[in-house]
Amino acid sequence: MANPNRKMISVEVAYADSDQQSLFLLEVEEGTTISQTIARSGVLNIFPEIDPTQLVVGIFSRRRVLSDIVKSGDRVEIYRALRQDPMVARRVRAKSDRLRSNDPGGINKLIG
Repeated sequence: MANPNRKMISVEVAYADSDQQSLFLLEVEEGTTISQTIARSGVLNIFPEIDPTQLVVGIFSRRRVLSDIVKSGDRVEIYRALRQDPMVARRVRAKSDRLRSNDPGGINKLIG
Protein backbone atom coordinates (compact mmCIF):
# COMPACT_ATOMS: atom_id res chain seq x y z
CA MET A 1 0.00 0.00 0.00
CA ALA A 2 1.27 3.48 -0.85
CA ASN A 3 2.55 5.67 1.91
CA PRO A 4 0.42 8.87 1.92
CA ASN A 5 3.51 10.90 2.83
CA ARG A 6 5.45 9.68 -0.20
CA LYS A 7 5.23 11.43 -3.54
CA MET A 8 3.98 9.35 -6.48
CA ILE A 9 5.84 9.55 -9.80
CA SER A 10 4.94 8.44 -13.33
CA VAL A 11 7.20 5.92 -15.06
CA GLU A 12 7.01 3.53 -18.01
CA VAL A 13 8.15 -0.05 -18.49
CA ALA A 14 8.93 -1.12 -22.07
CA TYR A 15 9.40 -4.61 -23.46
CA ALA A 16 9.44 -5.94 -27.01
CA ASP A 17 9.40 -9.54 -28.10
CA SER A 18 9.64 -10.73 -31.69
CA ASP A 19 5.91 -10.09 -32.30
CA GLN A 20 4.97 -6.97 -30.38
CA GLN A 21 6.10 -3.99 -28.38
CA SER A 22 4.48 -3.21 -25.05
CA LEU A 23 4.57 -0.07 -22.95
CA PHE A 24 3.21 -0.06 -19.41
CA LEU A 25 2.45 3.30 -17.78
CA LEU A 26 2.29 3.34 -14.00
CA GLU A 27 2.57 5.43 -10.88
CA VAL A 28 5.05 4.34 -8.22
CA GLU A 29 6.27 5.83 -4.97
CA GLU A 30 9.34 8.02 -5.11
CA GLY A 31 12.29 5.81 -4.11
CA THR A 32 11.06 2.71 -5.97
CA THR A 33 13.74 0.52 -7.55
CA ILE A 34 13.80 -0.68 -11.15
CA SER A 35 13.11 -4.22 -9.91
CA GLN A 36 10.05 -3.10 -7.94
CA THR A 37 8.80 -1.04 -10.89
CA ILE A 38 9.02 -4.04 -13.22
CA ALA A 39 7.19 -6.25 -10.72
CA ARG A 40 4.40 -3.69 -10.28
CA SER A 41 3.98 -3.17 -14.02
CA GLY A 42 2.64 -6.70 -14.59
CA VAL A 43 4.96 -7.29 -17.55
CA LEU A 44 6.29 -10.51 -15.98
CA ASN A 45 2.76 -11.96 -15.89
CA ILE A 46 2.03 -11.05 -19.50
CA PHE A 47 5.37 -12.29 -20.87
CA PRO A 48 6.23 -15.51 -18.99
CA GLU A 49 9.36 -15.95 -21.15
CA ILE A 50 11.02 -13.11 -19.21
CA ASP A 51 13.25 -14.65 -16.56
CA PRO A 52 13.29 -12.21 -13.62
CA THR A 53 16.59 -13.68 -12.41
CA GLN A 54 18.30 -12.88 -15.73
CA LEU A 55 16.97 -9.40 -16.44
CA VAL A 56 19.12 -6.93 -18.32
CA VAL A 57 17.57 -3.49 -18.07
CA GLY A 58 18.17 0.14 -18.91
CA ILE A 59 16.60 3.56 -18.73
CA PHE A 60 16.43 5.41 -22.04
CA SER A 61 18.96 3.03 -23.66
CA ARG A 62 21.50 3.32 -20.84
CA ARG A 63 22.20 0.09 -19.01
CA ARG A 64 21.22 0.09 -15.34
CA VAL A 65 21.06 -2.36 -12.44
CA LEU A 66 17.83 -3.55 -10.85
CA SER A 67 18.59 -1.79 -7.56
CA ASP A 68 18.74 1.68 -9.19
CA ILE A 69 15.98 4.09 -8.17
CA VAL A 70 13.57 5.29 -10.88
CA LYS A 71 12.81 8.98 -11.36
CA SER A 72 9.70 10.67 -12.66
CA GLY A 73 9.39 10.23 -16.41
CA ASP A 74 11.85 7.32 -16.67
CA ARG A 75 11.25 4.59 -19.22
CA VAL A 76 12.54 1.29 -17.85
CA GLU A 77 13.50 -0.97 -20.76
CA ILE A 78 13.77 -4.74 -20.46
CA TYR A 79 16.29 -6.10 -22.97
CA ARG A 80 16.08 -9.52 -24.60
CA ALA A 81 19.12 -11.67 -25.28
CA LEU A 82 20.41 -11.55 -28.84
CA ARG A 83 19.36 -14.51 -30.95
CA GLN A 84 22.49 -14.33 -33.06
CA ASP A 85 25.87 -12.66 -32.73
CA PRO A 86 25.70 -9.38 -34.75
CA MET A 87 29.01 -10.10 -36.52
CA VAL A 88 27.81 -13.56 -37.61
CA ALA A 89 24.54 -12.07 -38.87
CA ARG A 90 26.48 -9.43 -40.86
CA ARG A 91 28.70 -12.09 -42.50
CA VAL A 92 25.65 -14.18 -43.45
CA ARG A 93 23.91 -11.12 -44.99
CA ALA A 94 27.06 -10.10 -46.90
CA LYS A 95 27.50 -13.60 -48.32
CA SER A 96 23.82 -13.75 -49.30
CA ASP A 97 24.05 -10.32 -50.99
CA ARG A 98 27.12 -11.40 -53.00
CA LEU A 99 25.39 -14.58 -54.18
CA ARG A 100 22.24 -12.69 -55.16
CA SER A 101 24.17 -10.06 -57.08
CA ASN A 102 25.78 -12.78 -59.20
CA ASP A 103 29.13 -11.14 -58.43
CA PRO A 104 30.80 -13.43 -55.88
CA GLY A 105 33.92 -11.30 -55.56
CA GLY A 106 32.06 -8.05 -55.25
CA ILE A 107 34.28 -6.50 -57.94
CA ASN A 108 31.40 -4.70 -59.66
CA LYS A 109 30.70 -2.87 -56.45
CA LEU A 110 34.31 -1.69 -56.30
CA ILE A 111 34.60 -0.43 -59.90
CA GLY A 112 31.12 0.96 -60.16
